[in-house]
Amino acid sequence: MKAGNRVYESPEALPEVIPVFPLAGALLLPRSEMPLNIFEPRYVQMIDRAIAADRVVGMVQPDEKLAPSAFGPKLCRIGCAGRITSLAESGDGRYLVTLTGIARFAILEEVDHGTLFRQCRVSAASFAGDFAEAEGETIDRSAVIRTFRDYLEAHNLDADWESVGRASNETLVNALAMMAPFGPAEKQALLEAPSLRSRAETLVALTEMSLAREPGAGRSLQ
Repeated sequence: MKAGNRVYESPEALPEVIPVFPLAGALLLPRSEMPLNIFEPRYVQMIDRAIAADRVVGMVQPDEKLAPSAFGPKLCRIGCAGRITSLAESGDGRYLVTLTGIARFAILEEVDHGTLFRQCRVSAASFAGDFAEAEGETIDRSAVIRTFRDYLEAHNLDADWESVGRASNETLVNALAMMAPFGPAEKQALLEAPSLRSRAETLVALTEMSLAREPGAGRSLQ
């Protein structure tokens, strides 16, 4: 896959040790873009180091169910690496960054390199499929769009349906998964879904459950 000016062809293309940005409720997926507003000194340092090196940053959620480690909150084992493909300085000490997702990874261990930010030794070996676009993978596209439409209608929102209709299955599912207003556990489930089809099914199920919990949700979602 290509992210910015770099092509990542296999798990071996990912650096062995990467800086990680723990952020609850954040979801980055391969070939998708995530905007970040970086202002904490430790993460400003992280971006400076990444730009000077290979431009790779790992997005990972804290695991609130586990006791903290010596490095801080325990991290979920699975995250997603992204390449910094856009960076702007705000003039007040912040960075406005865009990460383009490369591939998911498993954390092997956290390492102490004396930095303010956290770093992990990672492996993308279990996610070799992330390096190739999910072309031709079948999903129930009509169910995804129908559920998305139900959610928008329930919240008096609208969408650019022409763009939705043109989007590939992967672009559609990953974009909706990233923008969905779910909690950390649901976001992690979407991240760890083993295939695009599984992610689509998880997205539909989570959205239907969310709608069913809302007031006046007695109507059918079919």
